[in-house]
Amino acid sequence: MDSKESENISVTDAKAEAKGKAAEGAPPVVVTTKTKTKIRKGPKKGLAIIDLVLRVGASTAALAAAYTTGNSDQILPFFTQFLQFHAQYNDLPTFTFFVVANAVAVGYVGLSMPFSIVCIIRPRAIGPRLLLVIFDTVMIALLISAAGASTAIVYLAHNGNLDSNWLAICMQYTAFCQTLSGAVVASFIAAVFFMLLVVNSTFALKK
Repeated sequence: MDSKESENISVTDAKAEAKGKAAEGAPPVVVTTKTKTKIRKGPKKGLAIIDLVLRVGASTAALAAAYTTGNSDQILPFFTQFLQFHAQYNDLPTFTFFVVANAVAVGYVGLSMPFSIVCIIRPRAIGPRLLLVIFDTVMIALLISAAGASTAIVYLAHNGNLDSNWLAICMQYTAFCQTLSGAVVASFIAAVFFMLLVVNSTFALKK
């Protein structure tokens, strides 16, 4: 009985030592996994912060475009103060669409800010980021269409068109045309910000 008991004890001790060695080898694997998770979360959180900054830039540019266009007007006196030429943005439907498009972009950025903040808090969340990519792409199309159409009108206002008897009104309405030109540039800048947002979100989804 003593020999059997000693064999059982030695077998038990051997198993305990094996478990101890296995337990000693387990922690490094767990630590490595946690380290990898932190490394993966780092870039995603950084891209989420960049997303928020780009949204502020896009909102600022679109707001500047809408505000300057909406407040652009110029009055030219003609002989008397009772007979005047007055130029406003809403004289042309193209610039009305331009103001509305940029205003929609500003409103969209305000609504998308909470989703961008969620992506900072939860960098690995895919749903909010994918939703932002879709609507950011829609905003690119909207701004490019509005700014492109307005660019054509501004070009005609500066240079005119003899074939269609379109006069270069910027010879008289200098301040009005300069304001509209600056607004169109600001709208294109807003569109570029949205393009960068799509690229940024694509990298974040890929990693």
